[in-house]
Amino acid sequence: MSSVHPNEPWHTEQWFTSPWNHDPEVAGGFAFPETITVHDVTLRDGEQQAGVEFTADDKVRIAEALSEAGVHRIEAGLPAVSAADAEAVRRIVQANLPSTIYAFSRCMVADVQVAVDCGAQGVVMEIPSSRHLIELGYRWSVERAVELSIEATKFAHDNGLLVSFFPIDATRASVEDYLNLVDTVARDGHIDSLGLVDTFGVLTPHAVERFVRVSRERLNVPLETHFHMDYGMGIANTVIAAAAGASCIQVTVSGLGERAGNTPLEETVMALLTLYNKDLGIHTESLTGLARLVGELSGVQQPSNRAVTGTRLFDIESGIIATWARNVRNVDRTESLPYLPELVGQVGPRLVLGKGSGIDNIVEGLERIGVTATPEEGLEILQLVKTRSLERKALLDDGDLKDIADSVVASA
Repeated sequence: MSSVHPNEPWHTEQWFTSPWNHDPEVAGGFAFPETITVHDVTLRDGEQQAGVEFTADDKVRIAEALSEAGVHRIEAGLPAVSAADAEAVRRIVQANLPSTIYAFSRCMVADVQVAVDCGAQGVVMEIPSSRHLIELGYRWSVERAVELSIEATKFAHDNGLLVSFFPIDATRASVEDYLNLVDTVARDGHIDSLGLVDTFGVLTPHAVERFVRVSRERLNVPLETHFHMDYGMGIANTVIAAAAGASCIQVTVSGLGERAGNTPLEETVMALLTLYNKDLGIHTESLTGLARLVGELSGVQQPSNRAVTGTRLFDIESGIIATWARNVRNVDRTESLPYLPELVGQVGPRLVLGKGSGIDNIVEGLERIGVTATPEEGLEILQLVKTRSLERKALLDDGDLKDIADSVVASA
């Protein structure tokens, strides 16, 4: 990463954010851990998005890409659910990636045994923590849920697995029920780290700090975030939890996941890096390639203007912004962008041709195709570009510009 400008962490060679972020009245209460670990759950929770089906080969390719991008922990799947998932977990373990490989498991000894047999180094162990979901969704008693959790977490620990305890629906449980569950399992079973699980994405940013605080006070183990995007709060909630001391963030590539998806890897890592100057060790230049790979294998199309990885994220149609971009290109590109495209594996900015374009879009386009026009001809070309783009309801390419320019310049 680039060195931070003296006393200006908001304006480096690669990004230009806001000095408000670093005002002592804003940042003075932050309690970021020294190290924040990224735990990717694309291969398990991401695959729960309706219509997403990863083969074992797909999962190995994605795991390799995640590891190359610097992701610290990879949740490879729930091996007890199918032979295909078990095969994928085994193959990912056998790949000897530098990432720590976790399996996902219900709080059942049989599930944990499959994770052990696959060679996983850690296990994320789920159990419902809200009384209503235990009794209505699972038709269990609370006592049974606790007993299963104690037995399975002890078994996992005794078999050498790192245990991340994952209380489903924690944010819709009563505070008392949630704390009693984790306290009992930690005391009588085993917990290496505790997931702060917002299964339905219903936690507000204002509630995050208390969620972190009471969890840490009751159970002095590392805390992991697992937030969903049903109200679009996952990124903000994850960042706030990290600022309050959570040391592991669970994410998926491009926010894949059940319903509205999980907290996305790309936006969260970039927010922490460029808004808070917290470098998690992720190779951010790999983010776009990783997202494109997962998009191809999942069949899920992302918006062209998606943050960080969108295919047209750094295309500029607006004439005003195009002028900015041209004027600052050789001075400081971050004057017209929050961060440089190459920081996330993209190129740009690229001035494109459409209904909203201005004269600088045309000037640059003519430079690209090697056509010289007078200022008056440039304005005529601009009007024809706007008209044709509106007729097509689409951007024009350089071939279209050449046709228009030749008709104007030739007729002059």
